[in-house]
Amino acid sequence: MDVIKRLHWPLILGLAAVAMVRPLVSTVASAFGTTNPPAVPIAVSILITVIWVGVVGFSRVRHPYLTLLFVGLVYAAFALVFSGILSPIITGRLQGPLATPIAIVPLFVTNAIWGSVAGLLALGLQRARGFRPEH
Repeated sequence: MDVIKRLHWPLILGLAAVAMVRPLVSTVASAFGTTNPPAVPIAVSILITVIWVGVVGFSRVRHPYLTLLFVGLVYAAFALVFSGILSPIITGRLQGPLATPIAIVPLFVTNAIWGSVAGLLALGLQRARGFRPEH
């Protein structure tokens, strides 16, 4: 539990905020009555992952795996709140995980996996650079 307290929380919140580009792209497309081709969310997700891995992997973050795991979880919380606030404004009704509560757990699991994979990549990048934090 002490490790979680020592994580770089401003970095976690900032990287999770960067990931909000993904639902924003979908929201803007929906507001204009268009749909994204499937490649758009995939490309945006890959770009976000590259940013996460690059920022953490080229830094001296002590716990890259846990940092990006929590980035994924915080992003899931941001996305949950974002959809709960904006969907009624844009569509006139609540949509997303809050409208279908059974989708909340998969939302967090999926984004925890995303953050974990990114965290492993960032850890590998740090090690490839020769950075090994002292314990």
